[in-house]
Amino acid sequence: MATNGRRQMVEDDEDIIDVDDSSLMNNQANYAWEEEYKRSWDVLQEDEHGSLAGVVNSLQQAAKRKRLLRDTDPIQRGIIRHLFIVIDLSKAMQEKDLRPSRLSLTFTYLEAFIAEFFDQNPISQIGLVGTKDGLAEKLTELSGNPTEHIRALKLKKFQETGGEPSLQNALEMARSSLIHVPAHGSREILVIMGSLTTTDPGNIHDTITQLTQDNIRASVIALAAEVQVLKVLTTQTKGTFGVAMNEGHYRDLLFEVIPPTAVTTTKTASNLVQMGFPSRSNDTAATLCACHGKLTLGGYICPRCNAKLCDIPTECDICTLTLVSSPLLARSYHHLFPVENFVEVAWKDASTTTQCFSCQKMFLSPHKISLQLQATTEAGSQPRRKTGSALNPGAGSSGFLTRR
Repeated sequence: MATNGRRQMVEDDEDIIDVDDSSLMNNQANYAWEEEYKRSWDVLQEDEHGSLAGVVNSLQQAAKRKRLLRDTDPIQRGIIRHLFIVIDLSKAMQEKDLRPSRLSLTFTYLEAFIAEFFDQNPISQIGLVGTKDGLAEKLTELSGNPTEHIRALKLKKFQETGGEPSLQNALEMARSSLIHVPAHGSREILVIMGSLTTTDPGNIHDTITQLTQDNIRASVIALAAEVQVLKVLTTQTKGTFGVAMNEGHYRDLLFEVIPPTAVTTTKTASNLVQMGFPSRSNDTAATLCACHGKLTLGGYICPRCNAKLCDIPTECDICTLTLVSSPLLARSYHHLFPVENFVEVAWKDASTTTQCFSCQKMFLSPHKISLQLQATTEAGSQPRRKTGSALNPGAGSSGFLTRR
């Protein structure tokens, strides 16, 4: 009786397994997880070389071009910016999920970021703050000299990691310097966070509230995952938040901070800002500078108080006059009246054009692009994301972009 019972159960199970359930897939899902279920692997397609590398690279290029379709309407923007970059120097930055490591890649990208930032925002200033072992240390003061910041990033003592970061101490240190900048300039903080935890001496939400009251905008780039306190920080201060998925995406998130953000006219008064155009000093004898209190050769003479300063743009330490040069002011003007968006043109429609009319950078031909993809496929590695501009899309493109 027991044997016959088990045989009957097996036959019943086989009947259940053999039932044609194709009609069930057409029925409407009754559960939430059934409605969201998708066979995402069915969408994957191989390229002409039988690899997914070209497809992934094309998707990355398409996403990059979508971000380049910015608003071209002339709007008010804060072209005088004061930005503090908070760098996580904790032990979490030693992880190698971003090659060669999170810290090495961050310093490499920051060097390119600082150079590009001052190229597009020449009358702005940057400061660096590092945090590790539950403390915060100011690496550089607010300055418009990119060489000073890049030199600080290369110092060995700033490349050592340890302990846990302190987000509150870093934000308070950046805030203490930003509250003294003129009201006509924007106050911004960019946090690069690799750790999932923070060691704070007090209530960090009080610091976030104070940042909001001081009109300081905080943005965060997380290298590990989304953290709730970081999300709250960016939400309350009207900043941006992003999690880096790979090296190329990390660079895109970082460089999205370079263009100045729009200014809300309801909160910002349109006042005239007095500026001075200093003259260059080429003295053969060393004289005392007002910014560092050191004997230096050369510099810039303030037109109001005749004090000597080392670099421009800056604010005179004696009379607080904003010192700029006319070329720097003209380069900042393009943010107020941006150029039109670029559209993609097929190679057959522009076969005679081999280089960009503006920057004279050569375009990649379809043959070279095909050779690069083939070499990458044979090597069996995923191609690195190109750092081309809107005028030079890089590998994986079927054409190039041109202005309307």
